[in-house]
Amino acid sequence: MRIGFIGAGRMGRPMISRLAHAGHEVSALGRSDEKRAAITELGADAVDDIAAVCAAAEVVVVCLFSDDQVRDVCLAGDLTASMPRGSTLVLHTTGSPRTAQAIAERGIEVVDAPVSGGPHNAATGQLTLFVGGADDAVANIRPVLGCYGNPILHVGPLGAGRNVKLVNNALFAAHIGLLATAVGLASRLGVDESDLLTALRHGSAASRVLDIAAASGSVTAFIATAGEFVGKDVAVIRQIASELGSDLGALDHIIDFAIPRPG
Repeated sequence: MRIGFIGAGRMGRPMISRLAHAGHEVSALGRSDEKRAAITELGADAVDDIAAVCAAAEVVVVCLFSDDQVRDVCLAGDLTASMPRGSTLVLHTTGSPRTAQAIAERGIEVVDAPVSGGPHNAATGQLTLFVGGADDAVANIRPVLGCYGNPILHVGPLGAGRNVKLVNNALFAAHIGLLATAVGLASRLGVDESDLLTALRHGSAASRVLDIAAASGSVTAFIATAGEFVGKDVAVIRQIASELGSDLGALDHIIDFAIPRPG
């Protein structure tokens, strides 16, 4: 399959590599000589403008850091106008479902497929993908997503993938907040944080957040690494909840223990 790829960063690079090594024809955007050289080493063709990425693509994959970047490229930019008729746009960036829906209103088939996992999961084909889109569109691109995604979870129509990922990240942030609170309690009881994190991994309070925090050495170190990524997604779901006349309920207060609100 002919694939255009935008976002050859820490997450995108292993995706590109797996797509190319699976036999797909991949053209990826590289804005500098250094990035184009890195893309070529992955087995893909490196191009320097979005029109060239999209020109002959059957599928265009966007894997950028923020929803604002997606809007700049897909709505303010010329990406949709450059895509061939009948091609499909895949959005891996976590963000508002309204962005995906606004892009689809341009007459483009869009599938939102935010990911859960890191570059190491992409490199081994074990990213979790929360996918939203029409049944036939999702079925058509499964061979692409399957190069780096397992499981591929089709959770509903367009926008549903982003909604599930936002809820996932709100709960993830709350888990961090709970763990930070528990570490504070343990400190008051005279228990060392390192000893606590090691011990809890073997008890009924074990969780993925606990595993990652223990591997990081402390909850503070974990927050320093993950806070920016999780914080941007929490801000998005808080905004969506606010527009619905709601909030995140008990999650709001717990998240604040780990990721303070801006301002």
